[in-house]
Amino acid sequence: MNIHALLISRFSQALADMGIADAPVPVARSGRPEFGEYQFNGAMALAKKLKQKPRDIAAKVLEHVKLDDMASKLEIAGPGFINIHLADEWLATACQQALEDTRSGVSEQDPKTIVVDYSSPNLAKEMHVGHLRTTIIGDAVVKLLEFLGHKVIRQNHMGDWGTQFGMLLAHLSDKLNKNQVAETALSDLEDFYREAKVRFDEEEGFADRAREYVVRLQSGDQQCAELWHLFIDVSISHSEEVYKKLNVSLTRADIMGESAYNDDLAPVVAELKEKNIVVEDQGAQVAFIPELADKEGNPAVYIVQKSGGGYLYATTDLAAMRYRSGKLKADRTLILTDARQALHFKQTEIVGRKAGFMQPEQTYEHCPFGMMLGSDGKPFKTRSGGTVKLVELLDEAVERAAKLLAERDTGLDIDELKEVARKVGIGAVKYADLSKNRTTDYVFNWDTMLSFEGNTAPYLQYAYTRVQSLFRKAEVAPTALQARISIEHEQEHALAVQLLQLEEQLNVVARDATPHVLCSYLYDLASHFMSFYEACPILKSDVPAATRDSRLALAALVAKELRLGLELLGIETLDKM
Repeated sequence: MNIHALLISRFSQALADMGIADAPVPVARSGRPEFGEYQFNGAMALAKKLKQKPRDIAAKVLEHVKLDDMASKLEIAGPGFINIHLADEWLATACQQALEDTRSGVSEQDPKTIVVDYSSPNLAKEMHVGHLRTTIIGDAVVKLLEFLGHKVIRQNHMGDWGTQFGMLLAHLSDKLNKNQVAETALSDLEDFYREAKVRFDEEEGFADRAREYVVRLQSGDQQCAELWHLFIDVSISHSEEVYKKLNVSLTRADIMGESAYNDDLAPVVAELKEKNIVVEDQGAQVAFIPELADKEGNPAVYIVQKSGGGYLYATTDLAAMRYRSGKLKADRTLILTDARQALHFKQTEIVGRKAGFMQPEQTYEHCPFGMMLGSDGKPFKTRSGGTVKLVELLDEAVERAAKLLAERDTGLDIDELKEVARKVGIGAVKYADLSKNRTTDYVFNWDTMLSFEGNTAPYLQYAYTRVQSLFRKAEVAPTALQARISIEHEQEHALAVQLLQLEEQLNVVARDATPHVLCSYLYDLASHFMSFYEACPILKSDVPAATRDSRLALAALVAKELRLGLELLGIETLDKM
């Protein structure tokens, strides 16, 4: 159920009946309950066009709009706003339909093919906290788009190529020659990388060997290719461990590493040269972009091939654009990286569109995000100033959750406590990130994210378990309810309105790739449920059976939406905690 879209449709028809075509239909949620749930704010804009008073236009709109089934009251306010008060009977019927619908009343969108590029770790190193935001924001967006009916193609653009691999393969070759097993040698990628880098910087002859390995790898040498595949396989296993802990849906099948585009890099540059989009400058192939000129009028510089013939991220990203738009036929391409790469992707889009690598109707959407900061306001680091491994951060989250739960009277046995700690700890880390506007930085704080109060995952998980405990006490399963929902109380009305705004919020997330909008919705839903729970007795002996069952049905819809919303965010729910 999309109340907003339904109201726009009704008011559009009213304007058409008045002979007003192609006029905007601004319908928005009311800021205060006394003004109803929604407002039509189009009269003032029409006043200039029709040369009439806004209130007179609003009165004419009221004569034509057909909302008798939806609204209990329509009123003109201020300079011509139309306040819409939704009817209890209509809300009750809509909630009943949502409860009985497997999709909670959310309709599917017209399906599009959408490529989502996210996570993208460098396979020369283990995943660290810098990969958290892209991985979990991207996965939430992917799951939500799939739920809305789109064909989503995950693209894990892993860094699996480049000059650093010569250094790493030379070091791995030496390890294997000493009869070490690859999995053992690469058990700690950070240590392995550090060892190789020290040798590259300090050991005589090693840097030359590393460069030789790069040439051999890029020319297709079989021994180097085998070493490279071995390194990549073990590295991917490290990433898979993190994805499993994070409850993220990425698999090996979703990996489209930089190496996948090798064969297309030379053709990309050749085509750019043929179309005069790049020119030679000091031996390099460069695109000058006047659209992004600086204050002095100097065009932005975008290098696609180095003077020595080497390729760059720009070349690979252009090849990826051409592949996704041409071969995969993507209607939308979403790329989730930190905000520092915004200029790069804007340049890539401009150059790629000039080259015809995308059709005009295909979108190329860089979705930047801010940084995760420590309490000092600087990028999150270990106490010694090192990079925090993501797997270690997640393990610590589970340990902290277990400690908090041990201090509470949960009534859980050891195995149950362990499972709850895992779900609460991982959920807390993910939700703390997802609940923040992705474009802003945020401060990482263990105490805040693991709190059972406020806009946190533990609060929402607890709200879900409250509903489950209701049904255990009532000794009835939510699916066995035969009740008809009725809305008679102020808190029931407010809760029903909130329940029916889910689709609106999902559509916003799908459009803007902003999971924090869904987080805010779920928090508001849980808060409305708590107010409803306190004001509207459910299982007290003096509550009539019909009223009890109606309120249980509303509670069941709350649980259904909480579970759906958290699942889309990649956060697990619990029946007890």
